[in-house]
Amino acid sequence: MLERLWYAKSGWRWLLAPFALLFAVISGIRRYAYRHGWRKGYRASLPVIVVGNISVGGNGKTPVVVWLVEQLQARGYRPGVVSRGYGGKAPHYPYRLDAASTTAQAGDEPVLIARRCGCPVVVAPKRADAVRLLEQSGEVDIIITDDGLQHYALAR
Repeated sequence: MLERLWYAKSGWRWLLAPFALLFAVISGIRRYAYRHGWRKGYRASLPVIVVGNISVGGNGKTPVVVWLVEQLQARGYRPGVVSRGYGGKAPHYPYRLDAASTTAQAGDEPVLIARRCGCPVVVAPKRADAVRLLEQSGEVDIIITDDGLQHYALAR
């Protein structure tokens, strides 16, 4: 329903305009604060690729992440994936997926990526925590974040 409201040419979407303006102001202030050092972001020791956009679902981010992982693996890289794990409730965070991980624990997209690509996948509400876990593992040489453009606490 939200996608229909977002993209449809209906009068209802104008009721959301004040919220869109508020979101733009708040995100602009947050972005400014990180850029100017008022808030500290985490800079990973490995390259970080952010896949995502600020929009309402269904934009094909996960297939792009899978494609990137497969392309990087074909070229000899060892990518790892970081995600919020939307829809899952892990026993702890950061949570590294394994063969027994369920969508109830990690969300459907991280489980799909882990099973399809066979690469390390870590979920955490704070992406920097997930990145740190992957860095410490020594298993990866590049990190891809799924849907993280609005998360300025992780430098890219």
